[in-house]
Amino acid sequence: MTILENWRNLAYGEGLDDKGKEELWTEYFVIEKGIYEHILSKPEEVIEETVEDLAKRYGTNVQTITGFLDGINDSLKGYENPVETMDEKTVVKIEIDTEKLYYNMVEAKAEWLYDLPQWKNILTEEKKKEIYKKQKVSGTIVKGAKIGRNDPCTCGSGKKYKKCCGINQ
Repeated sequence: MTILENWRNLAYGEGLDDKGKEELWTEYFVIEKGIYEHILSKPEEVIEETVEDLAKRYGTNVQTITGFLDGINDSLKGYENPVETMDEKTVVKIEIDTEKLYYNMVEAKAEWLYDLPQWKNILTEEKKKEIYKKQKVSGTIVKGAKIGRNDPCTCGSGKKYKKCCGINQ
């Protein structure tokens, strides 16, 4: 079983009861926030080291750092780490795309992350609002206008919809 499978089983599966999962996630969110505070304080820095060393750097275990890497993978510049198959000795690279990261944080509804004070030095308020709005609009479903029975048919025949393409509906 890979590290990621272990993490997912623990966090989402049968590994813990509800109270245990709540404690796990509470602890994870604190660690995650600390890691993002560090990464966002130096957004140009490229971190490249083994999963084990990364876990030591941030004072956590390999499973938790794997969960973090799984979450940040979509926000990296032009590549993804092999989170599905990696082990403790796999070298991973963290080079964030700040706009993509902010977008993904908004999408995940992680207010405690996209409201971090470090964002003030990275993105302007206008840019943050633009990304926020772009993400919110992307999840909005717009229904097309409904064709009434007595409206002209959309095929252009000139007949009423109910006598043409809508006859079987």
